[in-house]
Amino acid sequence: MDLETKLAILADAAKYDASCASSGAPKRSAAPGKGMGSTTGMGICHSYTPDGRCVSLLKILLTNFCLYDCLYCINRRSSDIPRARFSAQEVVDLTLSFYRRNYIEGLFLSSGIIRNADYTMEQLVEVARTLREEHEFRGYIHLKTIPEASPELVEAAGRYADRLSVNIELPTREALTTLAPEKSDVSIKRAMGEIRLKLDEKADGGATAPRFSPAGQSTQLIVGADDSSDASIIETADTLYRSYKLRRIYYSAFSPIQRASARLPNRAPPLMREHRLYQADWLMRYYEFSVGELAQSMPGGKLDLSVDPKTTWALANRHQFPVDVNTADRHLLLRVPGLGVRVIDRIISSRRHRQLRYEDLKTLGATLKRARHFICTADYRPRQSDRSSDGLRRALIGAPEQQSLF
Repeated sequence: MDLETKLAILADAAKYDASCASSGAPKRSAAPGKGMGSTTGMGICHSYTPDGRCVSLLKILLTNFCLYDCLYCINRRSSDIPRARFSAQEVVDLTLSFYRRNYIEGLFLSSGIIRNADYTMEQLVEVARTLREEHEFRGYIHLKTIPEASPELVEAAGRYADRLSVNIELPTREALTTLAPEKSDVSIKRAMGEIRLKLDEKADGGATAPRFSPAGQSTQLIVGADDSSDASIIETADTLYRSYKLRRIYYSAFSPIQRASARLPNRAPPLMREHRLYQADWLMRYYEFSVGELAQSMPGGKLDLSVDPKTTWALANRHQFPVDVNTADRHLLLRVPGLGVRVIDRIISSRRHRQLRYEDLKTLGATLKRARHFICTADYRPRQSDRSSDGLRRALIGAPEQQSLF
């Protein structure tokens, strides 16, 4: 099979993995005349860093052959899709060729399981080692970690990769047992734990400690492949963040596959559900929301698809509003719809010098179409603060969401 055909098959097979981002990678540039690649500039997978830069990654599988027969996976053992396999050297050559053409800045490499976990992991590590040591490639590398692989191989992967990830895929042990009986949540979490220990060792050792996955680790949860509620997904996510210090969790809406098992749904969940889960995740990570707070505003364990979860919480807790932006503490300001973290930091900084007025909030970047119902300033108080939560919810549904999450 020629290289172009392999690339078409294995790039398409990789599209179901959502965790294709380069956030957290250290900035590196090649010294003049030495090495190639960087993680600092503008760049066939487009991802975004926290500061908004677009980074292009070659996103492929080493192979879509797999020993496992996970019902939700297009690459499962029983699937009759076309199969292909790269050699480690072919992946290296492709990465360098695409980089030299200015198509990419890095590599996202995953794989089906072939022979056994260690053999597969050895191939992934060999790609990263060759790029780093033989070609002095300084671009971003993200490697998928095979859960049952030996700790020595995981350590080697962390030495060469910017980020490692182990996909847990399903939010509950019951779902994993039903849809992926050959996988074990115990082995997946053990692999996450080993990576966390290495990250802790690096943090404790500082600059003298061996390099290990500077962009941390991540995972992916499939949404809608089983009947897990949004509440259970969020609870699982919170446990994973606390237990394994994940840099982030990616949520991927289940995509129906041909000749699928009757145990799987025959249609994809609404993409808005995936979006709401990302917003709820953001609230936990950056807005000091607890799982309990989010669950209180999720009747039946479902996120409201019409209104973002912060607004849903605010509508369920009207007694805490309106909030005076000139006196409220940061924790309460973080719960105001329309106020993002950066805007809140600007508010706190600005109010040290003078009383803030309504127009000041516009200057500071607040999304007042939503925020105006939940705040008061030196010269403003909501005219309809006594409007019912249901009435306010109907009004807010018509207010378009802005570019910022909240």
